[in-house]
Amino acid sequence: MRILFMGTPEFAVPSFDVLNSEYEIVGAFTKIDKPNMRGKKIKFTPVKEYALEHNIPVYQPNTLKSEETKNLIKELNPDLIVVVAYGKILPKEIIEMPKYGVINVHSSLLPKYRGAAPINAALIHGEEESGVSIMYIAEELDAGDVILTVKTKITDEDTFLTLHDRLKELGAKGLIEAVRLIEKGEAPRIPQNHSEATFVKPFSKDDCKINWSKTEREIFNFVRGMNPFPSAFTICEDKIFKIYGVKENFKTYESGVCGEVVDIKKGEGVIVKTGNGSVILTQVKPENKKLLNGADIINGGILKVGDILK
Repeated sequence: MRILFMGTPEFAVPSFDVLNSEYEIVGAFTKIDKPNMRGKKIKFTPVKEYALEHNIPVYQPNTLKSEETKNLIKELNPDLIVVVAYGKILPKEIIEMPKYGVINVHSSLLPKYRGAAPINAALIHGEEESGVSIMYIAEELDAGDVILTVKTKITDEDTFLTLHDRLKELGAKGLIEAVRLIEKGEAPRIPQNHSEATFVKPFSKDDCKINWSKTEREIFNFVRGMNPFPSAFTICEDKIFKIYGVKENFKTYESGVCGEVVDIKKGEGVIVKTGNGSVILTQVKPENKKLLNGADIINGGILKVGDILK
């Protein structure tokens, strides 16, 4: 089977690798390279790096809607197109080109959390399990028929990073199983219940701000769902504090307002009042400073009792 792979970030690499070990990859489509954070050096996407290492042709079109791009795909003549976190919407004409269609690896248990940030969303909403759906691509976003799902439990120790890394491996495992089923003509097409669909939009900066009036558990889930990207934050005295770790304190304080530092817990961190109790800040990155643990925040006087986090 001839496969055209489309993907961009690190999440896509295990899926790319498992396909490359078993099938003929006719090319890799990935998003255009961007400068690194300092803006001086062009940084290749992880998918491009993998493709170059394995002598797979790389294509980085500005758009998939141009006749030039459509003609290129026709020339590559794939039997199947596989999309994993590519970051571009495929037009109908391309979806209909391959013999076996186009399939996608989506990091949620569809129809929950269609859209751009499903891993973050599962943690933020306190889900007890997550997973990967291997699905046929349809014109409507993440609405295609599902071939199979692979599930994993979410624990209190999980953050966006740990769940992301687990799902990228599960995605590769599910993908190779789905492609083998397609090749044998045995792949099911399980329609989604669209009435149960939920959607996740890309995060804006304001979406990352902590609402201290929420419960301990909601804040705990929000912070870990944003750790390390795009990172939750709060503001104190016009300075941004990125919060990477909090611990539920299970203690209520009568005095103070939500977001106020009401106490300290020696060796652990400062205690902030929430809507129903309090949390301990265990990992904080003050503006223009390195990441500090809770004890360092206390010892350095970075945050003190009476400070208000907005």
